[in-house]
Amino acid sequence: MSTTETASVVRRAEPDDVPAIVALVHELADYERASDECTVTTEQMHTVLFGPTPAAFAHVVESGGEVIGIAVWFLNFSTWDGVHGIYLEDLYVRPQMRGGGHGRALISALARECVDKGYSRLTWAVLDWNEPAIGFYRALSADAQDDWTNYRLTGAALEDAANWAPVL
Repeated sequence: MSTTETASVVRRAEPDDVPAIVALVHELADYERASDECTVTTEQMHTVLFGPTPAAFAHVVESGGEVIGIAVWFLNFSTWDGVHGIYLEDLYVRPQMRGGGHGRALISALARECVDKGYSRLTWAVLDWNEPAIGFYRALSADAQDDWTNYRLTGAALEDAANWAPVL
C-alpha cells in the first residue's frame, strides 16, 4: 500500500459525500439504540448541506479514499457573547477506525472554524450512558455542562404547541 492509500484527511464535506454521511448517520442512530427514529434521506441531507440556503454543515474524515467519520454541525448564537458558536449535532467515527485520532481531528477542524471566524464556543451533547464518548470528551478537556438540562418538543407535543392560542 502506498502512503496516499492509508493517509487520513479531514475536510469540509462535498456533495458527493452525502450518501456516506447519511450512511454514517444511520450507523450512529443504530449505535445510540435509536435506529427506528432515524429517517433522514440522501435528498434531505443534500438539501440541508448544499441547497440554496444551507442550514447545516459537515466535515468528513477520509481514510484510503473512504469516508469513515463525520461531524455534522450548525451555527448557534450566544446572546451573552453576541457572536455565533458551533453546535455539533453528530460526531461519529466507524468503530473499527476509532483510536486513530480521527475524532480528535474532526473536533480540531471545528475548533479551527470557531477560532478563524471569531465564534465563542463549540457545544455538543452526549448520551449519559455513552461512556466511551464521555471519556473521549474528557480527554479533550471539554467541560460537561451538568447544570443545564436539554428539553425537546417532538411529534404530537410539537403539534400541540404550534396550535396554542396566544395568551396576551
